[in-house]
Amino acid sequence: MLGLQALFFYIFAFVTIGSALMVVFLRNPVHSVLFLILAFVSGAGLFLLAGAEFLALILIVVYVGAVAILFLFVVMMLDIDIAQVRGRMLEYAPIGALVGLVLLAEIIIAVTGNYYDPGTPLVTSQPIPPLETVSNIQALGSVLYTRYVFFFQVSGMILLVAMIGAIVLTLRHREGIKRQSVSEQVSHTGKNSIEVRKVESGKGI
Repeated sequence: MLGLQALFFYIFAFVTIGSALMVVFLRNPVHSVLFLILAFVSGAGLFLLAGAEFLALILIVVYVGAVAILFLFVVMMLDIDIAQVRGRMLEYAPIGALVGLVLLAEIIIAVTGNYYDPGTPLVTSQPIPPLETVSNIQALGSVLYTRYVFFFQVSGMILLVAMIGAIVLTLRHREGIKRQSVSEQVSHTGKNSIEVRKVESGKGI
């Protein structure tokens, strides 16, 4: 049984790494998004092997069902000039290399952090309650909404600001189209909403 789990782990791991590389190196953005979906699905398989069923389902429902499909729709709706984007790659190559080095340094620090912080093994070696008493979702929620509640609220605010910014950047006011104005509707009174006219007898509509 252990050998079967190791086999599936290596399969999902190689598929995830290969899909991530294809996302970066493919020229067609639609194909890149499709490989991104494959990477999400393979990552969900890794979460299942690790016993984190809730994270696997969230990865499928949220990222594959919403984020990746949204990326696909945006890429298909935008008129992207691939030749123009490819011609300007050399201009942003130094900045991209700098960002890549920073991300590589962060990954190295995250992987080898136990060797630099003596207190980390003491924290990670705390006993884990058995699954019979605490479920996976309950354990995740207790940690997320107690120890990391501040970061959870900050991430929510960042997503809210990003959503408002996307709406503001894509909103276009075209002439000749009537739009709803809530302030004008609320400020209406009987004097400026109703006009009473005296119509003579026999001349009305």
